[in-house]
Amino acid sequence: MLNKKEEIYAAIKDITGNVGDTYPAEWEKLPAIQYVEEENRVQQWTDNREQSSYVRYRIDIWDRVSTSALAVEVDKKIAALGFKRTQCMDVDDPNGYKHKVMRYEGIINMKDDRVAHT
Repeated sequence: MLNKKEEIYAAIKDITGNVGDTYPAEWEKLPAIQYVEEENRVQQWTDNREQSSYVRYRIDIWDRVSTSALAVEVDKKIAALGFKRTQCMDVDDPNGYKHKVMRYEGIINMKDDRVAHT
């Protein structure tokens, strides 16, 4: 099993001061970005071991005014890691914040760490 969360964090940590893998605790420090591993499963199994893994990450962005510029920056950083954006959408927020959800996925080769797509 591969863990790419550290790479995701390293790529987006400087976009804003409130980036983490948990739901934001400090709403006065907006904008906030949350990154979550939604799925990590064996894609190919041969010779009694995992050859490739399918992974999917969700990025949530909250702000008071707009999430668009942050979303563009997140997309550049995550795409540079080889992941494909499979979703980007605005979500209604009951507190009146702007909220955007983005999803990225890839199939990672266990031998060379390269990311492929379906």
